[in-house]
Amino acid sequence: MTNQGKSAIDQVLAESFKELSVQKPIEKITIKEITDKAGVIRPTFYNHFQDKYELLEWIVEEELIRPLQELIQDGMFKEGVIRSLNNMQKEKGFYTAAAKLEGQNSFPEILKSSISRMLMDHVCVESVNAEIPYSWLTPKRVADSYAEFMDFIIVDWVKEGMTVPASELVDTVLFLLSHSTIDLFSKVWKNEK
Repeated sequence: MTNQGKSAIDQVLAESFKELSVQKPIEKITIKEITDKAGVIRPTFYNHFQDKYELLEWIVEEELIRPLQELIQDGMFKEGVIRSLNNMQKEKGFYTAAAKLEGQNSFPEILKSSISRMLMDHVCVESVNAEIPYSWLTPKRVADSYAEFMDFIIVDWVKEGMTVPASELVDTVLFLLSHSTIDLFSKVWKNEK
């Protein structure tokens, strides 16, 4: 099968999965339900994905990470994050259901891993190493820390109903990333004395 054909089937399976997720919890959705709704046989699913969690990962990569990467490559980080968040808002029911997943194959874990991998793909490890004076603080740990932060903000935003506009959420994230915790809290600590 060509990549184009494979991609079309992937998309059909993803749409089926997303539709089912607004009707019942993701952990209770079966592969048979996904394939029945998609109009394909079960072996077709397994030719594309190992399980529904790999399908969830594919959706995250296609709808959130790939659009972000495209704009990051052009130096447009803010616009990329806004695009990804807008994509989430378009599929609010699905991402709300996905945010409820817990454990190893959860949406938060998949999102965090995808963000960390994307960050590592876009950094020059040697340059990061030159900036960090501590051997323990590797580029991977830096990427994981930022991914953890972004994951927390995004999942919390989803769980709270995505009421804050995407552009405001991104401005909030950029504010937090550009101000140290010590700077932000030192004013509060000083006033308590």
